[in-house]
Amino acid sequence: MNETATLRARAEIDLAALRANVRVLRARASGAQLMAVVKSDAYGHGAVPCARAAQEAGASWLGTATPQEALALRAAGIRGRVMCWLWTPGGPWREAVEADIDVSVSGMWALDEVVAAAMEAGIPARVQLKADTGLGRNGCQPADWPELVSAARAAEEAGVLRVTGLWSHFACADEPGHPSIAAQLDVFRDMVAYAEKEGVRPEVRHIANSPATLTVPESHFDLVRTGIAMYGISPSPELGTSADFGLRPVMTLAASVALVKQVPPGHGISYGHHYTTAAETTLALVPVGYADGIPRHASGRGPVLVGGAVRRIAGRVAMDQFVVDLGGEVLEAGAEAVLFGPGDRGEPSAEDWARAADTIAYEIVTRIGVRVPRVHLHEDSGRD
Repeated sequence: MNETATLRARAEIDLAALRANVRVLRARASGAQLMAVVKSDAYGHGAVPCARAAQEAGASWLGTATPQEALALRAAGIRGRVMCWLWTPGGPWREAVEADIDVSVSGMWALDEVVAAAMEAGIPARVQLKADTGLGRNGCQPADWPELVSAARAAEEAGVLRVTGLWSHFACADEPGHPSIAAQLDVFRDMVAYAEKEGVRPEVRHIANSPATLTVPESHFDLVRTGIAMYGISPSPELGTSADFGLRPVMTLAASVALVKQVPPGHGISYGHHYTTAAETTLALVPVGYADGIPRHASGRGPVLVGGAVRRIAGRVAMDQFVVDLGGEVLEAGAEAVLFGPGDRGEPSAEDWARAADTIAYEIVTRIGVRVPRVHLHEDSGRD
C-alpha cells in the first residue's frame, strides 16, 4: 500500500504509461504527426499533466473540444500547437486567436465570427475547416463546402486568417470493415482536393481517430488524433484489447474500505434491498458512489478487487458508497479496494466496468468526478 492509501479514494495516473502509449501510437502512424486529445480534463486523467507528458513523448499537437479547455492549457504555460473544435456563437474567438490556438470552423457563422475577432485583434487567425464526410455532427456538408472554402480563401487573401488544416471525423472506425469507413475516406479526399484546387494549402489534413490510427493506415494523412488509446484503453473490444495493441491503462481507481462488519443471514443491503445475505457474512463499505462517477447501472455487477479477490457490488450503488460481501472474510478498515487498473494485481479493468454498466470504457474513466483526487505518478519523464 502506498503513501496515498489514507485517502478516501484516489485515481492514480501513470504518466510513464501515457508516454509509452504515445510512443506506441506514433510508431503506428510513423508517417504522420500525432495530436494528443486532452479534452474533458484528458478523459478524466488531468489535462495539464497529461498534455505535458504527451508532448514529452513526441506529440506535436494537443486537441481539446472547447475553447475554454484550450485556453486553460495556455494559462498553465503549455506551448506548442493546440486545436479546439466545439464552438458556439459568441465564443471566445479573440482570446483564442491571441493565444495562437487553431480554431475549427464548420460553417459560415463561425467563419464570420473568427474573421471579426482576428480583425479586432490585428492578428491572423489559425483556422481549420471541418468537413462533414458522413458522421452527421459538426462539420460542413459537401453541398456547402464551396461557399465556405471560397469565403475562407478570400479572408486568407486579405491576410485575416491562415487555413492551417482540413479535417473530418469517422463515424464507425471502431467497427472493422464497416462500409462507412471507405465511403468517408472517399468524401474526405474529394473535399480536400476541391479545397486545394481553390488554393488552400493546409499544413495538416486529418481524419483518423484512435481506432483508425490503430487499424486504418490509409486514413493517417498528415496527422492522427489519439484520444482514448493514449490513455491505454482499447477504442473497441472488437478491435483488440489494450495489450493486443501494446497499450497500458493509465488510470487506477482505488478507495480505502471505510467499515467492515458482520451481519446475519437474510440481511438486506443498500437501497431497495436488491441484495440479501444468504448466510452470516462480513460486509465491506467502499466509500465511493455515483457522485464520484461510479455508475449506478453497475449495481450488483461492478467488480472490485478487495481482500485479494475480485468481488461484485452487493446491492445498489448509492451517491457516496457501495457495499461488497466478503463472504465471511475479515479485513481491517483502511484496506484497499481497487475498482479498476492495468491488471497487474488481478484487478478489473475499465472495460470490465463498462460491461457491467452497459456502456463504453471511455465513459467509465471520463466520468470519475472531482471529489476523487488525481495522483500523478512519474511526472518527471526521466523516471520512465
